[in-house]
Amino acid sequence: MSLKRIHDDQPKEFKFSNENLKKAEEILKKYPDKNKKSAVMPFLYLAQKQNNNWIPLAAMKYIAKFLSMPYISVYEVATFYTMYNLAPVGKHFIQVCTTTPCLIRGADKIVKLCKDKISPNENKISDKGSCSWMEVECLGACVSAPMIQVNDDYYEDLDERSTTEILDSLIKDKPLKPGSYRGRKNTSPEKKQVIDGEKHA
Repeated sequence: MSLKRIHDDQPKEFKFSNENLKKAEEILKKYPDKNKKSAVMPFLYLAQKQNNNWIPLAAMKYIAKFLSMPYISVYEVATFYTMYNLAPVGKHFIQVCTTTPCLIRGADKIVKLCKDKISPNENKISDKGSCSWMEVECLGACVSAPMIQVNDDYYEDLDERSTTEILDSLIKDKPLKPGSYRGRKNTSPEKKQVIDGEKHA
């Protein structure tokens, strides 16, 4: 894992907010005391959400102490999974899936739009500070390819026009509604065709 993901300017301290302390205690109830280190991943998510969508080193040290586990073990988890951001990202963090199904259906055009509208480079926050983007591996929505994830939301069944509208809405800080942009409900077929008098998906 490249250390370029680690942000240079790090806060000296981190601790959970009162609200997140309560959530952390609820999470710990799901695990036996001897296995409480298993809560490291949901704890990292809590830290990321609390800290403007990225995890500083101070948060990893705090979590390590909270869970009575070595700091290096928390660091290994945080640096292994790309869903943990180790440097600041935009308010609207756009992840473009470029695994084969999405790429076949036009993900390369979405990447180009992100370069044109947000930043020529991945992980660089736009001038207004509202958006950043990066390419990622499969996000598990292959049936709705191509797609992007914006923070916690999925935008699926995209083309150049719909992607442009979505990116423009994010830049203006007025996000459009997530979901399918071809009218698909969940993973249902897009439409039905009539063949020889019978309906087929």
